[in-house]
Amino acid sequence: MLESEFNRINLRKMVVKFYTSVLSDKLIGPIFIRKLGDDLSGVVWATHLDTITDFWASITLGDFAYKGSPFAPHMQLQDLSREAFQRWLELFSATLNSMYEPDLVVELENRSELIAANFMRNLRL
Repeated sequence: MLESEFNRINLRKMVVKFYTSVLSDKLIGPIFIRKLGDDLSGVVWATHLDTITDFWASITLGDFAYKGSPFAPHMQLQDLSREAFQRWLELFSATLNSMYEPDLVVELENRSELIAANFMRNLRL
């Protein structure tokens, strides 16, 4: 059954499911593995998953737990490309569609596309 609302519990499940698919992806998996390792249960990934859950909770729930700048960590990555961002969006959309009702999917797809476009522009990709 698809989720009909966002909450911290299903957002966390979404983030874990998404990054599980990212790690096995041939294009973007290596980017994340180089930065965070290949073990989602490790300390580095746990911190990242917490941060990303807080990020999406701030967008969907108006939660104030997220602290930081989503763009800053991406400035340090040297192997980003338009193709990598497109693949990220494809995997994110597939994860959303597997978990949420269509109206919620559209909300986060639109937001993620805007974020990716801003990142690509700021990274001059």
